[in-house]
Amino acid sequence: MVDRWSEGEIVALKRPGEPAVLVPLAKGPQKVGNEGVLDLTPLLGERPGGEIAWSGTTFRAVRPSLSDLFAALRRGAQIVTLKDAAHLVRLAGVLPGGRVVEAGSGTGALTLALAMAVGPTGKVISYDRRAEFLESARANLRRSGLSDRVDFRSRDVAADGFDVSEVDSVVLDLAEPWEVLRAAREALAMGGYAATYTPTYNQLERTVRTFRSLRYDEVRAMEVIERGLHVGEGGTRPEFEMLGHTGFLAAGRKVD
Repeated sequence: MVDRWSEGEIVALKRPGEPAVLVPLAKGPQKVGNEGVLDLTPLLGERPGGEIAWSGTTFRAVRPSLSDLFAALRRGAQIVTLKDAAHLVRLAGVLPGGRVVEAGSGTGALTLALAMAVGPTGKVISYDRRAEFLESARANLRRSGLSDRVDFRSRDVAADGFDVSEVDSVVLDLAEPWEVLRAAREALAMGGYAATYTPTYNQLERTVRTFRSLRYDEVRAMEVIERGLHVGEGGTRPEFEMLGHTGFLAAGRKVD
């Protein structure tokens, strides 16, 4: 990542206690939703972290985090939550510069996490058989400024498999991922991981059975539950509410 702003990047305008406002960096004034007009030209060539005045308030201009980008997603179908997306990235062994296949573009939430993880030198190839999901995911990735890292393809991978090979990771957000695990194994490079996301126990059981029957190694399954803590002097305790079940994660590795 370069250490100075350049045209076309997404700027996160942040002030304490408020969500970030995401704005593309362009020359000249631009309309920002219903918030008014903003000119980010002075940022060009400067280092992130500087101040910019807008609407009577001073903001810090910083690079957006994954949380910032998730919060700005335009949602259609139910998305993979940030807590699950982060763990899927880990389970699938996604690294900067990696070549990753995703099946089930949806609205692009998981695609976004994968695109951030592979970095500017990596590539995500995202498949969906539904045109409306592909368009929704494309639009969200364009707004995130990461669309150059993703190649969207219309394809029914359950019926036709993948049209790539020797990829580092395969991530499946499908109703029946077990139908695609054989094709995923064929597409993976030796040592690569496949990871899946499913909402129910029955789906998870069938997915893990298929991982094992196809001789994936290091097969594991998990659920991620997020509970915040209320921290006070002498009064720290768990929050009363938590983000509980959202989906089950499973993964396996190709080693023979």
